[in-house]
Amino acid sequence: MAVTVSTFGTHGGQRVDQFRLTSDTGVTVDIIGYGVAVRDWRVPVKGGERSVVLGFDDFEAYPAHSPHFGSLAGRVANRIKDASFVLDGVTYRLPANAGSLQLHGGEEGLGRQVWKGQVDNANSAVRFTHFSPDGAMGYPGNVNFAATYTLSGNRLRLELSATTDRATPISLVQHQYFNLGTTETVLDHTIQVNSSAYTELGEDLAPTGAILPSRGTIYDLRTPRRMRDAAGQGVDYDMGLVLDNGRRTSEPIATVMSPEQDLTLKLWSDRPGLQVYNGVWTDIPVPGLGGKRYGKNSGLCLEDQCLSDAVHNPHFPNIIHSPERPYSHWCEFEIA
Repeated sequence: MAVTVSTFGTHGGQRVDQFRLTSDTGVTVDIIGYGVAVRDWRVPVKGGERSVVLGFDDFEAYPAHSPHFGSLAGRVANRIKDASFVLDGVTYRLPANAGSLQLHGGEEGLGRQVWKGQVDNANSAVRFTHFSPDGAMGYPGNVNFAATYTLSGNRLRLELSATTDRATPISLVQHQYFNLGTTETVLDHTIQVNSSAYTELGEDLAPTGAILPSRGTIYDLRTPRRMRDAAGQGVDYDMGLVLDNGRRTSEPIATVMSPEQDLTLKLWSDRPGLQVYNGVWTDIPVPGLGGKRYGKNSGLCLEDQCLSDAVHNPHFPNIIHSPERPYSHWCEFEIA
């Protein structure tokens, strides 16, 4: 289960390496240093193998066209209202990149930086590191980030950590776009999430602060369902679910099945929330993996994270980290 390394491209004068992890069950995962993006993820199926994520064959498409395909988003994932926050009496103004909001750490966030990768062959793992200086995308503090991907059988585990020299918000997320099947959209995938509530959104798509019960709404995914309404029309999902209190992290938070019912994805995480997004805004003008075209609803994101816009909602789980409170986060996917 050795890890192989090759050069995939260059960005800003830095070489972008690709790391290929292969397991004893025949799973292959390609991860590039640009944004720690999972570029491709292939799983054995009857008659061969299937690519189960959205990505690109050519590096140049990533900085030009990628909506965070497979990457790590941060320093703060999801949306920050008014692209600003107050910390210890100081107002920090951030570059907005989604209307009046900052989304996924800004245009030059962690998902658009080149990380350094180090191979750990003994564990079929790659450890990526990145230094983010004080003031990067408007955030305070010098931060050292680390991300380790480990492949074992059909399970891919991600462990994230960060240390900072001063108080600063940190909330990372993996941003895989999954398509477990052979169809152009994910609308006929079956999804189930262990969540009974969601964060209400305002007109600007930032949370209002209200946490509402999902029973009787399209956000109620406690029972497995396709992403279609009663009339068979596709349902667009881009919402933050609040995971149930008292849950055991040994149990998956989400389960997704392909339309063909030949692959099932399970996700475990230590985070309190899950953003479910089924490619509502996806419209990529260049070919993806194997020449595929990626349009609306072509991928499903299961973004395990702290709740969106926690910096403006003190009743949400705290995302302020400091020298005394380093950041850590893990998640694990199994596709079989």
